[in-house]
Amino acid sequence: MLELIISKNEEKEKIALVENGNLVEYYEEDEETDRKEGNIYIGQVKDIISGMQSAFIDIGTEKNSFIHIKDILPKIDEKKETTKIETDIKQIIKPNQKLLVQVKKDSNEKKGARVSTHINLPGKYIVLMPNTDIITISQKIENEKEQQRLKKLVQENISEGNGAIIRTSASKKEKEIIEEIKKLEEKWKQIQKTAKENKEPNKLIYKAETIIEKMIIDLASNKIENIIINDEKEYKKIQQLKEETPELAYTKINLEKSNILEKYDLEKQIEKIQNRKIWLKCGGFITIDKTEALTAIDVNTGKYTGTQNLEQTLYKVNEEATIEIVKQIRLRDIGGIIIIDYIDMKNQKNKEKIQKLLEEKLKQDRSKTQVEGFTKLDLMEMTRKHICSHKE
Repeated sequence: MLELIISKNEEKEKIALVENGNLVEYYEEDEETDRKEGNIYIGQVKDIISGMQSAFIDIGTEKNSFIHIKDILPKIDEKKETTKIETDIKQIIKPNQKLLVQVKKDSNEKKGARVSTHINLPGKYIVLMPNTDIITISQKIENEKEQQRLKKLVQENISEGNGAIIRTSASKKEKEIIEEIKKLEEKWKQIQKTAKENKEPNKLIYKAETIIEKMIIDLASNKIENIIINDEKEYKKIQQLKEETPELAYTKINLEKSNILEKYDLEKQIEKIQNRKIWLKCGGFITIDKTEALTAIDVNTGKYTGTQNLEQTLYKVNEEATIEIVKQIRLRDIGGIIIIDYIDMKNQKNKEKIQKLLEEKLKQDRSKTQVEGFTKLDLMEMTRKHICSHKE
């Protein structure tokens, strides 16, 4: 049973996705949080840094945002080609020039937001990518016939000059995808019209959905049984969203003015998200350390002594750790580069089994992940995209 529990007070909004009583995703918003990821602005070019092939863009926020040349040049399909950029950024943009940009990563205490001229408009079944002809499909749709059907369907219904990412939820859908393409293309036309009418720089043109709106749109087809809220204003918003989303027809929306996190036994589960060390049932443990560049996860045998077969003991800890690691990166919404230092195993087949298990469990994560495999130093490399950008 899938449930969405939203607890709001004057200071914070806490959003918990719960599956059969277990917390699987958790997000927090407070009064100081000002998420801009997904917003579209008319930005103005400020400082151009040729040595970094980058520039600072004023979008009207406290800190200027940052853009790289690859986010100004036409978008390429990186799966098919890699282009060496030899053009100087100063030949493409000039100081005070206006650019229509979208925030791809929110600012933090040290850096301004990262922006791009490559606009993405997410829907439930596709992500519309204007000004490109690239059509890609979620790697979680593995059936080749379904992949071909979906690509053909999108190609036949999308306007020239637009591309798309076909999402996992598009599987076995047809009419819904066609309708969404029309809806997103109309939204893009409206954004372009608004941008032309508002010639002033540093102007917000389009505001992205909130975390709750994104979650409900993404998860509607997963059959959310209950949405429980303690705030009347939020309750009315979600009721309105339910009316616009046919998949939520059988979802119950309840207003409960109480400590719903305590009532549904979630407070202790939320507290554990802050822990650096997480114990495994076998007696081993993992540690999670986040740096500016990457997140390092270390696997340890801890109290587990296992059997007389050392290789089997190590495999058992690594196996259990893999399941917990996938759970934790989803719970904590860990993004970027993730390095996992498994306990060294000599048996190559055991390494392959661990990698396969990691890839299999990551299919439950609705975020985009990529497992690169073990390095020469026996470190597992992977990447994951944030579902919601965090202020750090």
